[in-house]
Amino acid sequence: MISVLLVDDDALTLELHRSYLERIEGFRVVGECTGARAAVTAILEQPPREGIDLVLLDITMPDGTGLDVLRHVRARGGDVDVIAVTGVRDAEAVRQMASLGVAQYLVKPFSFGVFRERLEQYRTFRQKAQDASGQATQAEIDAMLGAMRTAAPVALPKGLSSESLERVSAEVRAHGPLSASEAAERLGMSRVAARRYLEHLAEAGRVNRSPRYGTAGRPQSEYRWRG
Repeated sequence: MISVLLVDDDALTLELHRSYLERIEGFRVVGECTGARAAVTAILEQPPREGIDLVLLDITMPDGTGLDVLRHVRARGGDVDVIAVTGVRDAEAVRQMASLGVAQYLVKPFSFGVFRERLEQYRTFRQKAQDASGQATQAEIDAMLGAMRTAAPVALPKGLSSESLERVSAEVRAHGPLSASEAAERLGMSRVAARRYLEHLAEAGRVNRSPRYGTAGRPQSEYRWRG
């Protein structure tokens, strides 16, 4: 299990992020902080056996910033992984957080789907790093670094909405493989519309399309979430 510290000065945000993490396999929340000083103390003074693997770190807090937290932690030799989770979009803040070694920079507000994708990327990165312990090959290094890269978004064709795309994505991910007819029935949309979304996901590399054998009538395609 990956042990996570949540740092945010808003109680509702802490509750939301905790509920999100509870829905993702392989993560557990081991602490919550509402300020910069408390975060530094929690990270640096945690007993080794109960160590924190990952910090979801806000940038703006009443007694300091996420930058302050990271500078103190890095200066004391702390190598904990950090994902910035913030509403700050300032390019200089992004640059400074990157220079201090954040693994991801996630801008509020975001959907659960986006949050899950970034956390699963991080989980894959940790697993590949563990698998490649010692002298890593070039291929293993490429795989580690590639695990944290987010694919560039593919522009939606005319007539498709991001909200419906997320609904279709979530349905295939949770209940796939699905045909267009099955997705349409589950989501309450037309088969033609469901097929357009599924084909877009296939073109974007998010689902695998394959023929479904053993069904009567016209051949069908089914769509399975990649990974």
